[in-house]
Amino acid sequence: MLTKNASAQDPNFSQFFSSPLTLNPAFTGKFYGSYRVAGNYRNQWPSIERAYTTATASIDFQIMKDRIASNDTWGVGFMGLTDNSANGAVKFNYASVGTAYHKGLDEEGFHQLSAGFQLTYANMLINTNMLKFEDQLTNAGFTGVTSEVFNTGTLNSKYVDVNAGILYNGNTNDRNNFYMGVSMYHINKPKQSFTGAEYLLPTRTTIHAGTYFPVGNTTTLHMSGMQMFQGSTSSTMLGAALQFNANPDDIKATSLYVGTWMRLKDAIIPYLGIEFDDFRIGASYDYNSSQLRTASQNRGGIEISLIYIKRPSSDKVINCPKF
Repeated sequence: MLTKNASAQDPNFSQFFSSPLTLNPAFTGKFYGSYRVAGNYRNQWPSIERAYTTATASIDFQIMKDRIASNDTWGVGFMGLTDNSANGAVKFNYASVGTAYHKGLDEEGFHQLSAGFQLTYANMLINTNMLKFEDQLTNAGFTGVTSEVFNTGTLNSKYVDVNAGILYNGNTNDRNNFYMGVSMYHINKPKQSFTGAEYLLPTRTTIHAGTYFPVGNTTTLHMSGMQMFQGSTSSTMLGAALQFNANPDDIKATSLYVGTWMRLKDAIIPYLGIEFDDFRIGASYDYNSSQLRTASQNRGGIEISLIYIKRPSSDKVINCPKF
């Protein structure tokens, strides 16, 4: 049997700040409210029919509020993610459960140090009936039909994944926030095996940070960035958005967000968001600026995010990361 090794890379979102449980397990339960529901959808390279489409949905909430210190928070979360490529011929499906404990470093809980853990069950499916190959040139000098033969119409690989992260979060008043975290996904380096070939999933390490602070009576500047390493690849993202607040004295204020992020040496990503009541909706578009721009016609990917946080209408607000 011939065994081959290859490396695989994770799907990722340009709006990494709107997909907290795929960025760092330590974000689990880190929000102001009773529970949080988040959803993301990304269509990569839309000029190629359904080349890569990725979607995720998650819910996390806080538990045992009456049994732990008032400046501590304990969160539990669940997430599902699906990643399809080759017009749906290759599908990755993930189901995750995670928890994080946020330890207060001061009496008010304005500064917290968090540690999170996440367990993921992954399933990869390849529908060989949907795979189409070009004809091959034979020794006889003519092009014949390819002879790829699979034992079954569907190839399947399953594995369990281990992820973890730490996070520091703080604020000095009711209008600012700053955070920094480190996460590691695929700590156990799981294997994906198909018909004698093994695909190793290297550990993904991400360093990320962000802040927001007022730049006017009704305007707030949000900045964030991340550095991701996985195998021999790396990715750097930096960006900022201005929040224009229509009613800054309201806990559930209505705001407009306008900004741009950049994936260095790859794409420029304009972002537009709106926040109202307990919802925040965001849309972004990757404008490809790398050497792939000729093939992609400068089109990288459209992305949509939705975050719903059930927040109380009163009580003192504790600022948490947004971007």
